[in-house]
Formats: sequence, C-alpha cells, structure tokens
Amino acid sequence: MSAKTTHFKVGNGDMTLMVLESGRRLLIDCKIGVAADDPNDDAPDVGAQLRDRLTRDASGRLFVDAFLLTHPDQDHCAGLRRHFHLGPPASWVKADDKIVIREMWSSPIVFRRADRKNAKGGHTLCEDAQAWRDEARRRVRLFRAQRWLADGDRIQILGEDVDGKTDDLLPILVSAGSVFSTICGVTDATFSGLLLAPMLADDDAEVEVLSKNNSSVIVRLTLAAGGNPTAGRFLFGGDAEVAIWERVRDRYTDQELTYDVLMAPHHCSWHSLSWDSWSEKREKAVVSERARSALAQAASGAIIVSSSNAILDDNRDPPCIRAKREYEAILKPVSGPFRCVADEPGDDPLEISISYFGVKPSRLLAGVAGGLATGVGSEALAHG
Repeated sequence: MSAKTTHFKVGNGDMTLMVLESGRRLLIDCKIGVAADDPNDDAPDVGAQLRDRLTRDASGRLFVDAFLLTHPDQDHCAGLRRHFHLGPPASWVKADDKIVIREMWSSPIVFRRADRKNAKGGHTLCEDAQAWRDEARRRVRLFRAQRWLADGDRIQILGEDVDGKTDDLLPILVSAGSVFSTICGVTDATFSGLLLAPMLADDDAEVEVLSKNNSSVIVRLTLAAGGNPTAGRFLFGGDAEVAIWERVRDRYTDQELTYDVLMAPHHCSWHSLSWDSWSEKREKAVVSERARSALAQAASGAIIVSSSNAILDDNRDPPCIRAKREYEAILKPVSGPFRCVADEPGDDPLEISISYFGVKPSRLLAGVAGGLATGVGSEALAHG
C-alpha cells in the first residue's frame, strides 16, 4: 500500500494533489491558467491532468475530498470558477462537468487581512479568490444554521479569527498548534495534519507585519503507508515570508518542523529566508538564522521541491538562485535532492510516491535539468 503526491507544472504557482493510502484526494492550491485551457497554447494542460487523477461519485461527478487554499493569490487559485463547482451540490450541472469540492479547508484570517490591505489601497482579492471567499461564507452560514454539513457543503476553518468570531465554529475549527486527522467529517488514520499557522497577531503593529503572504496557511501533513504512520511528512507554507518563519521557529520544536518533503515557500523566494532584497544586495544579503532554522529540519533523504519557473542565476525573485543554493546546503547533510517542477521532462508533473520505506520522487531523465543536483554536496553557505 502506498500514497502519492502530484506537483503540477504551473510555473510560479502551486498546485499539488495528494492521494492518501485510504484513497482520499486532497488538493492544495490550484493554478489553472487560461493558457493551460487553450489547446493551441504550449502550456501544460494541468486541468486535464488533474481530472485524469480524480474519480467520480455515484452521481457521476468528479470530486476532491478536500481542497486547501493556503492564501488567496491568483497563482494559488486561478481557474477555480472555470473548473470547480461552487454553490449547493444540488446545483451541479452535468454539461459543465465541474469538480465538486466535498470539503473546503480555509483560513478566515487571509481574507480579513486582505480586506484590511484593500481598505488601505493595498492588496485586492482576484475574482477567483472572491469566489472562494463567498463559497466559504456560504458553507459557514449553513453550518451556523443547521450545525451539520454534508459532502459538497463541508468546510474546516484553519486558524482562529480575532475577537471570538470563530468561537461558535469549534466543531469545524482547527486552532494553530493543534493536530487534526478528519476529512469530510470522518477520521482518516492514513494522514494527520499539524497546523502551524496562521497565527493571530498580538497587536496592530504585528498585523501590519503579517501581510497577506505572511497569513498563508502553514501545515505539516503526515501520510501513512504500508503500516508506517509517518512514512511521509510534507511541509507546506504557501507564500509565507521571513517574518512568519521566524515566528514559527520561536513557537515550534525541531520535531514538529521535521519534514521529508518541503515545498519551498513562495516558489523558492529569497524573501522566505531573508529581510534583505536579493536584487539589491545579491551575495551581501543576510540570511535570517531563525527563518532558515525553521526551514532546515530536514529528515534523512528529504526532498525540497520548488514549484516555480526554472531557477536561473539572475536577479529574479521568485525563484531565486541564492534561495536554491541555501536549500541545497540544508539538504547536504541529509543527502537529499532539490527538485524544481519546471525541470520535469515535457509537460509531466513531478510525482512523489510514499511507501513504508519513505518518499521517492519520480525519475528525472538524465540531462533534462542541466546538472540538477550540482548544488547538493557543495559547501554549506555562509550566513551573513
């Protein structure tokens, strides 16, 4: 028995499908751009790739058991309205054949902070994010009205909201620092999740620091396989930047942060590791030791995955070549590989299988990445 994760080739964006040993399917973010849906465009048809990996229910509807949106940026929710059914399950239309979301996993803080920034002329919610927000609110209203939910109406709230706004949602609320293993209203022994963030701000000043990216859901999902309950520990951090990783380091233990697979936050951005600008300071940019430590708890043979464009030695951020080198230095002591999804051959996604013996990425054809692993085994980088 095994589990599997699929990391789709979406450029600077995130889209991961996790298939648990139980058969449940969890989607983490999506980026199905207009180009991906255009048969005349060269972009990988990630929408079709996703559909091919799903099954249909008794009513003939494709579905995911749960859909986690780490935060409401366009590169994490693009295509939501085109590909996913929103609204009561009874309103699903066969001709549209959209994917049913049995359960949403959503944080209220990302939208409250986005609204706050919007009021000040800052971040706005794209139309797909607004659609997610409206659907999440529909499901919460339904729960408040009847105190139970069915598939297609379910929601789990990840993280508490301010001023007791989620106090009446305790049956569907996961607090930061707690462990959960329910999906679609039932316990699934083949996975567990440790919610690390978002965290509530202590004061107004901290609210300003914890911007939309820093309000990303950060969760470690542990997958069981073949009788091993901790066969694969996956750490997802959305677009969380240095401020929140420093706070995560202060709050959690090494054991709670240990991973077998890390999704390099913010598409391998330097801003998750440093307060300094890469384009301005280049090699003089200083690493935050606390943030790096939070991201450095790699188990033996761990994999770090960059869901990004190809990583080049230039001023771009994300992805950032210096961040890649830092992650390779983290992996050196544990003899693990760094993989960029953009380096996979053709339109193929990166797949990672999880068995009793641990995690194993799909084979990369020799020469495809142009010396993919050259950084592994190099000297650890000096910090500052």
